[in-house]
Amino acid sequence: MAANVGQLTPDELRDIIGSVVEEKLRELLGDPDDGLELRAEVQDRLLQQQASVARGERGEDLNDVAKRLGLS
Repeated sequence: MAANVGQLTPDELRDIIGSVVEEKLRELLGDPDDGLELRAEVQDRLLQQQASVARGERGEDLNDVAKRLGLS
């Protein structure tokens, strides 16, 4: 990484700023679900979705989405 801000590329600066903002938001807002119990039916549904994705029945590869949206 560059030695000072003036030597950073726009992408490097964007990444640093994004990381700092994300960290600060996490610090200020925390996890609103922290300490809550996950209902059994919700957990079962999430496990079913995870299995469907693993079998290729659901979801789309992140790289494919990024390309389609012109983000990569």
